[in-house]
Amino acid sequence: MIALTVALAVVVGISLGLLGGGGSILMVPLLTYIAGMDAKQAIATSLLVVGVTSTVSTITHARAGRVQWRSGVLFGAAGMAGAYIGGLVGHLLPGSVLLIGFAAMMIASAVAMLRRRTPTTPAPAPHRTPIGKALALGTAVGLLTGIIGAGGGFVVVPTLALLAGLAMPVAVGTSLLVIAMNALAGLAGQATTLSVDWKMAAMVTAAAVLGSLIGARLTARVDADVLRAAFGWFVLAMASVILAEEVHPAVGIAVAGLTVAAASYRYGRTRFIRLSAQPAAQPLATAT
Repeated sequence: MIALTVALAVVVGISLGLLGGGGSILMVPLLTYIAGMDAKQAIATSLLVVGVTSTVSTITHARAGRVQWRSGVLFGAAGMAGAYIGGLVGHLLPGSVLLIGFAAMMIASAVAMLRRRTPTTPAPAPHRTPIGKALALGTAVGLLTGIIGAGGGFVVVPTLALLAGLAMPVAVGTSLLVIAMNALAGLAGQATTLSVDWKMAAMVTAAAVLGSLIGARLTARVDADVLRAAFGWFVLAMASVILAEEVHPAVGIAVAGLTVAAASYRYGRTRFIRLSAQPAAQPLATAT
């Protein structure tokens, strides 16, 4: 199980480095159901892994010029305050409540992944981020990060693209800076009351960092839309497993059934659109 946990942590890191988020949403269920940690310890360990991994990946993106420091620091500073408070609040909630909340966050993140597309039009020129909006949104994202241990990358990336007018590759790199700041602040709030399995955390962190370096190098080579969609469906499937475990098997089955139905509809719709767009075959000319 330790080997499987480490191997899956590499996948988490690849998603963080490639998409600016998403991998952290799987770290808590990975540590809970595969590594065997209780919910609160898994959340604290997740914050450590995500914080370190995002920091390393931020450095990689920064070297490529894909980090907008002013927007990232402004958004991240607000998030750190929310994340620290969230870490303190999360300790007071039952583990089952945290996991149910986490499943809800997974569903929201998956829907965001499946709805979003890489824009084909040029990004607007960067502008100064509205301070009030940045503080409010940053605090809200940080609060969620501290409570449930997820970095909120799929909230941060589109927010940075809209608020600061950042191109998507820059929004991804800047998102990692925000996630790193939020995760480490959330860990500070959790660490005052919880112990961390440092040996397991070190192995998982090393694997996730390796994955993040791979993901950062793949940014310009992989179709992000295809990967994001596949990851979104996988996250929905994982959410159904958590709800089956923590609420009732019928709830998990219902969510899994809706996921299969939605995926089938989307595949069929996409297939129909592609076939409709193809030109009709021209009949062969017959010799006279």
